[in-house]
Amino acid sequence: MRMAWLSSVLLLLVTSSSAGEPPIPVDEEPHHKVVLKNDFVIAMHVSLAPDERTVYHTHGHDRAAVELTSSSITQQKVGEAEGPANSTKPGDLSVTTTPANGYCHRVHNLGSGTFEVFDVEFLQRPETPSDDIAGPVAGENPSARAYHWRLAPGAKTSEHTHHRPYLIVAATPMKLKMTAPDGQSQTHEIKAGDFHWIDVEVTHTLSNDGTTPGEIVEFELK
Repeated sequence: MRMAWLSSVLLLLVTSSSAGEPPIPVDEEPHHKVVLKNDFVIAMHVSLAPDERTVYHTHGHDRAAVELTSSSITQQKVGEAEGPANSTKPGDLSVTTTPANGYCHRVHNLGSGTFEVFDVEFLQRPETPSDDIAGPVAGENPSARAYHWRLAPGAKTSEHTHHRPYLIVAATPMKLKMTAPDGQSQTHEIKAGDFHWIDVEVTHTLSNDGTTPGEIVEFELK
């Protein structure tokens, strides 16, 4: 009886603590810096110092995330105990479907360094998704597909076409070269978390003109 009573008290304390910190929309959470917002996406660069937590926040749309640093984090839903630790490394990718009532949680950085992630919410879920696929699909939800390109020095992707608007995100630093079918190219020194939004049809190859491996993720709307 004593153990059952103690468990009830602990559950009440957890619930009361959660109730004292009502969830806020993800784009209002202080650690989620909004770097792009349009009719289709909200993109956020999230940064947490060692042992720092976000406040409870709500994801209201299908989403995706690209890890930018190596760390160890936990996630905690409202009214529940803190979950187990999970390790992150640059380039780790998640693409998830958000339920109709949203998803509420907070994140705790257990690592010794800064935890950083690039978080994207897709604001429109199409009734009839496009069948056009630009390359190997690394993950998808009802709103978008992700293409994850890991490029060794000198390597390049196959030529591919984006028929729908898309967001390209650097998961790691690299010297990125983009080449059009006519041979014209642009080369950029990019760092982890750099991004670019494109809303016109594009055909290109991506190549690594640097001396170290690099990773790029493209999120294409359906």
